[in-house]
Amino acid sequence: MDATKKPLRISPELGVYAEKHCVFQTLQRMLQCLLVDKPQDPIQYMIDHFKKENDEVPRVFLLGPPVSGKLSIAKMLCDQINTNLITLDNMLAEGKSETADEIKKLKAKAQDIPNTLWAKLILERLSKTDCIKRGWVLVDFPRTREQVMAIQEIGIAPEHVVILDAPDTVLIERNLGKRIDPVTKEIYHTIFNWPTSTKIQNRLEKPLEITEEETVKRLLEYRRVSHGVLNSYSKIYHIINADQPSVDVFSQVLSHVQSRHRSVAPYTPRIILHGPPGSGRSLQAEMIAEKYRIVNVSSGQLLREAVAAETRFGETIKPYVESRQPVPDVMVMKCVAQRLSKLDCSTRGWVMHGFPQDLVQAEMLKDAGFLANSKCASCQWRKEWWVSPDRWDESFFSLWVFFLEVPDDAVIERLSMRMVDPATGKRYHSIYKPAPNSEVYGRCKVNPKDFEENVQKALEVYHANISELEQFYKPVIRVNADQDPHTVFEYIESCIIKPLPKQTNVFI
Repeated sequence: MDATKKPLRISPELGVYAEKHCVFQTLQRMLQCLLVDKPQDPIQYMIDHFKKENDEVPRVFLLGPPVSGKLSIAKMLCDQINTNLITLDNMLAEGKSETADEIKKLKAKAQDIPNTLWAKLILERLSKTDCIKRGWVLVDFPRTREQVMAIQEIGIAPEHVVILDAPDTVLIERNLGKRIDPVTKEIYHTIFNWPTSTKIQNRLEKPLEITEEETVKRLLEYRRVSHGVLNSYSKIYHIINADQPSVDVFSQVLSHVQSRHRSVAPYTPRIILHGPPGSGRSLQAEMIAEKYRIVNVSSGQLLREAVAAETRFGETIKPYVESRQPVPDVMVMKCVAQRLSKLDCSTRGWVMHGFPQDLVQAEMLKDAGFLANSKCASCQWRKEWWVSPDRWDESFFSLWVFFLEVPDDAVIERLSMRMVDPATGKRYHSIYKPAPNSEVYGRCKVNPKDFEENVQKALEVYHANISELEQFYKPVIRVNADQDPHTVFEYIESCIIKPLPKQTNVFI
């Protein structure tokens, strides 16, 4: 980039580099931490922060009314994503600090425990190495607006807030069926979680403090103060119905925890559409470009424009274009690179179709610096709790590769029966869009490339290269393109605008 030349030209490699190394996200996270913690030495603080390696670990609050199943779901979640389960009880049991001792003394005297003390104890626990490295799930805290303020003031902020809820009648019935094993302290239920062992069944006890009146009292208290917590985390909380099988509840909780919040990071989307001839790539690219104001890049159109402009490059490729012979890869890459290097592509992004068509072209495009489909170098040191070994989250790079899938029979039907009216330039199809009358139909012409034998040859070439391209871009997004074009567009659009979820190594 040369600041002395106007207009200012931004190298496309700069945007790729920034997204590949998560520069904006890193700066945003650092600024948040600086504003919250207000360190005396910001530079040393940032160095220490990077050494903690904790920007991508789970930080979850799991809240809800009494007997909504918070603890059970939290245990399942921690086992799944390999993180730390934090409750007020286990912090006190494991705590060996002055704060823990002070809270224990207050509890022994049946005195109220200040929210600031709880917040200090939580901060001590979350500052330990295991929580920094692997993250945490905090259960049943905060319960009130005052507790939220106490933990916010000392810089504790979750990434996700999950709230389990159910009708009060269901919760009362669930609570009355609770049983406790006096030996292991495990909690069972007469309906939902009854032990198979007769020995355990015989020693289960009903907690003395569990009565319908006491349960109703606790639920009323929760309903009275819960709105304060919801208002405090209005942007990130998610309510899940707890009145369903625990497996379904857990699945929804895991899905939410793995989701990403919409990033405000500036990015230039790079979209590649692959598919057989007649799969609708050009139509989808046109719709995407029109709606999101990104650049529609068609390699075939670029070559034809170069020939029409009678440039030196156009004269070089003119014999290939006129004889319908493949243009050499080097020349196509030169034409594509010139277009992608322009300012509109660098700042607004692009959607490309027709190139690359094989592995050699794909590697040329990558070597030219327009793609970043390799692992983020700045993130390799992270404990990738959410990434499976063979899949890296492409949302870091704003690169999407779609493969539009259409059966060969449907492709032949789409192409071999289409025709053009040379008088008006309008396109027709024998089945889907017939000519309005016999006069128009009589003058319509079929492009030689749409003859069935030529379409069949094009399909053979496509299938010969498709597997290598899929491996090169792995993972890819497959789209059933044998349906209404607007349905296809909606699916592609949903993949582009919604951040990809974090993936775990174990699937349920």
